[in-house]
Amino acid sequence: MATHSASSPVPPATGHGHETRDEIGLFGLIVGAIGVVFGDIGTSPLYTLKEAFSPHFGLTANHDTVLGILSMVFWALMITVTTKYVTILMRADNDGEGGIMALMALAQRTLKKGSRAAYYVGILGIFGASLFFGDGVITPAISVLSAIEGLEVVAPSLHQWIVPITVLVLVALFASQRYGTAKVGKVFGPITLLWFASLAAVGVFNTLQAPEVLKAFNPMWAARFFLEHHFHGIFILGAVVLAVTGGEALYADMGHFGPRPIRLAWYFFVLPALMLNYLGQGALVLGDPTAIRNPFYIGVPDWARWPMILLATAATVIASQAVITGAFSVARQAMQLGYIPRMRIKHTSSDTIGQIYVPAINWTLMVLVVALVLAFRTSTALATAYGISVSLTMLIDTLLLALVAYVLWPRWRHWVLPLCVVFAAVECAFVIANGAKIPDGGWFPLVLGVVLFTMLRTWRRGRELLSAEMRKEGIELATFLPGLMLAPPVRVPGTAVFLTANPDMVPHALLHNLKHNKVLHEHNVFLTVETLNVPYVPKDRRLKIESIGGDDFYRVIVRYGFMETPDVPLALMQSCDQCDLVFNPMDTTYFVSRETIVPSRHRGMPIWRDKLFAFMHRNAAPASNFFHIPSNRLVELGAQVEI
Repeated sequence: MATHSASSPVPPATGHGHETRDEIGLFGLIVGAIGVVFGDIGTSPLYTLKEAFSPHFGLTANHDTVLGILSMVFWALMITVTTKYVTILMRADNDGEGGIMALMALAQRTLKKGSRAAYYVGILGIFGASLFFGDGVITPAISVLSAIEGLEVVAPSLHQWIVPITVLVLVALFASQRYGTAKVGKVFGPITLLWFASLAAVGVFNTLQAPEVLKAFNPMWAARFFLEHHFHGIFILGAVVLAVTGGEALYADMGHFGPRPIRLAWYFFVLPALMLNYLGQGALVLGDPTAIRNPFYIGVPDWARWPMILLATAATVIASQAVITGAFSVARQAMQLGYIPRMRIKHTSSDTIGQIYVPAINWTLMVLVVALVLAFRTSTALATAYGISVSLTMLIDTLLLALVAYVLWPRWRHWVLPLCVVFAAVECAFVIANGAKIPDGGWFPLVLGVVLFTMLRTWRRGRELLSAEMRKEGIELATFLPGLMLAPPVRVPGTAVFLTANPDMVPHALLHNLKHNKVLHEHNVFLTVETLNVPYVPKDRRLKIESIGGDDFYRVIVRYGFMETPDVPLALMQSCDQCDLVFNPMDTTYFVSRETIVPSRHRGMPIWRDKLFAFMHRNAAPASNFFHIPSNRLVELGAQVEI
């Protein structure tokens, strides 16, 4: 693949799809953000309080315990989500984009390229992204399952149908991804708006029955809980963390709507609605401790339970949709930054650049999610697997934030860095609490995260070893071209474009073409695709063209951001404005070298990682798909490389 990352700073991009924000208006952006950004955290009331009083915590639903847990939920939302993600971390944007991959790229830009510190930041970011993917597998399973479990409250005889219905909903959701979400997305905002309004209304209705729960805003109730339960009290945080799952999604989706609409939606609508519902559930349990078996649905008036089940199912599908599209986006970023093999990417909207579909990611997610539902069968059982990956991802975000604040925010770091210590302390407590759930299911997201991390690091390291081997056998262009023109081969009409990862070396495809076909084209272009550590590259920085070795040879560098999908022919067509080189699509042939990897026991990686890299390399999407090169204009020339 003729792609490598660079960390050179690039001015903020314009014209990459965010120009429609002014047309939509602030209110439209707020409604859209409510529909997309808050789906994950908005479905947490379905299972958080029920999980806190599940048998394995051994808690009694008495007055002090209920207020203590409600107090912990409130302050977890205030510290982790409101202060860290919404107020501070959204300022650490990478040219408008958020998420752990964007934060990692921003942090690496503050460090010397190739330094050990940059390497460790990359390790942290990729491990966090792997854990985020593991969390994304559990979110659709637990959200949809907990919504369908409302059937047990209104019709206990339907218990046996809960798992089949959940699987059916999830399969339909994943099967519909190929058609895109542009049209469906227009109704996401109003449905989620209705969902949060319903949460608030039910919460107010129940809170009025026991206003005593309003005392939970006092942090002393949380402190009293820990004083009463001593060190063992920390394990309840394994349930409290369920209330803040989705905090990372707020930051990751910042690029779609901008920070202001997300902040306004959170401060004035989503946070109040969530807390009112948690308080209402607490008030219900104070009046009837047996309601703890499903306080969300039992707190809903009888006449509204069936509509609430339908609304909850729609809300959880929307939350799952946000996770799935987020997985597509992270996968594209990882591809562009060189951490995973090329995969086929399908654009599902001609208007919105972010609307993409990655079949390999989609079907892998579906298999994992359905397997989780079939294995765990209840939301309570799934909750034991939920939390550890979320906690670790949040902790990694805090570490990267501290680095960015220290280097880039000299005026703010004197108050941001102490807050990072507070965030880290809270998240370490979350990690410890969720660590206790590893034997009961918490091992699943950890194992999945480690497997993904191993694959990502193996691909990255394998590409480095492959490039090093190719350089050993390579010839510098500066010495090759003068010698070639002393006895030039037969020239043929047209333009040949040779894709190469190293712009200073002779592409292997050119050497093979000269060796086997013994011809040289009229015009020859040595093309390198660079991915910068910024989301989007402005058009005036897209191309760099220089003539080398006479008028017949050109070196072209095409730059893309990690949120963009490369389109090489389109970029070359734009080169007509910069030089006399004209690309006629019907007169241009693209040459790519496709290497066959031969694992070796005595090279850079253990033999099992060599074989894993060889398998991944063999199954990577062809360059013609990834770079949008027409297959009828592409020539692939093979070579064996031992690593």
